[in-house]
Order: sequence, then C-alpha cells, then structure tokens
Amino acid sequence: MTDKSFPASAITRVPLALLLSGLAGCADAIGFLEFSQLFMSFMSGNTTRFGAAVAQGEWDGATRVASVIAVFCLGAFAGTLVAAWAGRWRLPVLLWLQASLLCLGLGMPEGPVPFPFHVYPVVLALGMQNATLQDADGRSLALTYVTGAVVRFGTGLANLLLHKPADSFWIQAPLWGALSSGAVVGGVLHHYFGEAAFLFTAALAAGLALAVTVLTLAKPGSRLIAGTAPAPDAPADAAPVTVVRERATAPS
Repeated sequence: MTDKSFPASAITRVPLALLLSGLAGCADAIGFLEFSQLFMSFMSGNTTRFGAAVAQGEWDGATRVASVIAVFCLGAFAGTLVAAWAGRWRLPVLLWLQASLLCLGLGMPEGPVPFPFHVYPVVLALGMQNATLQDADGRSLALTYVTGAVVRFGTGLANLLLHKPADSFWIQAPLWGALSSGAVVGGVLHHYFGEAAFLFTAALAAGLALAVTVLTLAKPGSRLIAGTAPAPDAPADAAPVTVVRERATAPS
C-alpha cells in the first residue's frame, strides 16, 4: 500500500504532531477558561452545548456555539485548500497562518454574545491545523481533539490481538498525552496571564513555522518537510499534490 504520510518522514512528522496537539490543548484550555466554557477546538463538546442551549431555548448561546462550530469547519476547509495549493510550502504556509490568527484574536473586538468575534481567529487557526499533517493512509491527523485518537487507540489494541494495528496506531496515545499536557499548561498560563496567554500558543506556532521554513529552504523536496500524497482525507484515487525528492539513500 502506498504510504500517504505528510511529511513522509516520521523524524519530523511525529514531533510536529505532538507539539501541535499540545498547542491545541493549550489554546482550548485558555479559551475554555476565558470565554465562559466555550471550546476552541473540541467541537464534540460544543455540539453538546449547542443541543442543550436549543433544548432550553437559550438562542443567544445556541447561536454563539453554532457560529464557532461553523468557523472551525471553515478552518478545516481553508486549510485543506491551502495544503493542496501550497505544495512543498504547505507546512510553512499553514503554520505561519496559524501563528498570525492566534495573535489576531487578541486585537479583535469582543462582538455581541451570539457572535464572539475575538474567538473566531483562534478557532479558525485550530480548524486549519487539522489539515497540516497526514497519517500513512492519507487521513488528517487528529491534532485538536482526543475522541478520534482514543477510538483509534482502542480499535488498534483490538487489531493488535486480531492481526496487526494500522501504522497510525502507535501515535494515538502520545497524541492524547500531548493534548492533555497542553491543556494543563494552558490552564496555568491563563491563571497568570488571562487572554494574553494565547501569545504563548502563537509563539509556539511561529517557532515551528520558522523551523519548517528553514528546512524547506535548506532541503527542498526532502521527506522531512514534504511527501507524495493527495490532500488530506482525499479519495484513494486522487492525484498527489505534493512531491518528495527521490533519494537513492535512506529517506531523510
């Protein structure tokens, strides 16, 4: 079976996945504490809140949560298009966009209760984050939520007994740990800095963006920062949108 991982090399893909998952957990905890228990990346929780608000006739609250879910979906939509368009610059472009959006929220007006404008840039950034990396099957790695990681870990354990798990099984538990650790860090940062704690997540995204920009310039087409894969979650017969430089030696 064709390996559709992005980046192709686990040397960079796994650390990036863990750091980005930690970033998402951190941002989610900051937003949850700062914005009246509104999730920045955990759309399952927001969906439950939406249902409860509708059931109780709290239309401002229902609109508030629904708008956040829509913006997160827009982020995933835009991130996938950027991933397809940017080619070998996919990682730098997506990470710089995320860093910029995480900063932008701090300068946005609060907006009315149903439409929290200052939340949208953060949610948009985290939606885009899910288009950044792909597993061996071409699926976007679940970087901003744990339900998928927990389910894939559980089914992977079963498949470990039945036959063998998918290649992406081994990263699921570390992803959960990274997201949980990031949430702890986010809670501590919010305690001391309030909403300004988002600057920490922006700085982490910018640091990762700078690192992959340097790698892209120094090693164009390297498996460290590229891959031969369709856009995230594309059908099996979709054409590749990124190109890896072929090497006669061991993959870099």
